[in-house]
Amino acid sequence: MNDIKNEFLLDPDVVFLNHGSYGSCPRPVFEDYQRWQRALEFEPIQFISKKREEALLISKTALADFLHCDRNDFFMIQNPTTAVNQVIRSLDLKPGDEVLSTDHEYGAMDKTFEFYSRKKGFVFRRQPISLPLLTREQFLDDFWKGCNERTRVIFLGHCTSATALRFPVKEVCAKARELGLVTIIDGAHIPGHFPLNVTEIGADVYTGTLHKWLLSPKGCTFLYVDKKFQPRIEPLVISWGFEPDIPTKPKFLEENEIQGTRDISAYLTVPAILKFFEDFRMPERQAACRRTILEQYPIFCDLLGTRPICRVSPEFLGQMCSIPISTKDPLKLKEALIHDHRIEIPVMQDGNSVYLRISYQVYNNPGDLEYLKKTLEKLDIMPRALASV
Repeated sequence: MNDIKNEFLLDPDVVFLNHGSYGSCPRPVFEDYQRWQRALEFEPIQFISKKREEALLISKTALADFLHCDRNDFFMIQNPTTAVNQVIRSLDLKPGDEVLSTDHEYGAMDKTFEFYSRKKGFVFRRQPISLPLLTREQFLDDFWKGCNERTRVIFLGHCTSATALRFPVKEVCAKARELGLVTIIDGAHIPGHFPLNVTEIGADVYTGTLHKWLLSPKGCTFLYVDKKFQPRIEPLVISWGFEPDIPTKPKFLEENEIQGTRDISAYLTVPAILKFFEDFRMPERQAACRRTILEQYPIFCDLLGTRPICRVSPEFLGQMCSIPISTKDPLKLKEALIHDHRIEIPVMQDGNSVYLRISYQVYNNPGDLEYLKKTLEKLDIMPRALASV
């Protein structure tokens, strides 16, 4: 397959190994995004009052087919943090109730639950998950040790940010359903990265971004809510869709989609995204990226005198891996990599551990990883004892 890097808008002088943070939008999709923005500015009244709804329906229908769910069971929102804020505000949690999560969740989500736990009086329990992660059973045993008679809600990342691990959320949702617990899944890193059937996962709530691995413009996320759970979700903003004079769609969608003036151009690019995936044979390219991660992860760990934090397997890893490192100043190292060596890669503090996280996307090539290796060899990164991981 031919090189695909020119199809993206990235700075050619930067080795970009951080697709997991924000991703990069390919040229054809970005051009479609701008086409919608121009259509909005060309005739804003007609576009917002009439054309927007038709275009959104087409895009949502395509996305629903990709996600394997009903298009009426989700709406678009700017990011998963906003989505989870809306959900947690809607839940009738009382003092003494508990939300069970892990110690691997995205920092903004931790802050969200900590804020509302203080406001509402519930307990946000971050259950430790031991590393290295070797089996699903190990994860499930660790996780459910945090459940007790006061647990009301499960919040879990499907693929973690700092540690880049994919968790067995389908099994968690199945058991939570038996226990009568609400399940909220943060799937920010999943769409376009791993196969996703939202309905089969069985969560009450699932949110995932399009602007990471699905390559949409920034600020594009879906919030899926199971039909039985939709009456419990209150709109984040009260606007024209609240108790309308003439209802035109289900209440769940009216309250969350009819929000007055906003630019939804990013939400309308799904057909262009799926066309790009087909035209450029993205599944084949991504499969090659996953094989590269599985091959290179142990090599990078050996280079830095450490060990993988999971069994090196497609069960836990996709196009990202996190390497435990030792550094006194993670921010200084990250800044040195980008400013001195032109490598965009995150150095992430997670509890007492620090990780160098590699994202390997279709525009990357083996030379990018070789350059990273040579750069790391020059820097003062000492081995971290496995016990501290």
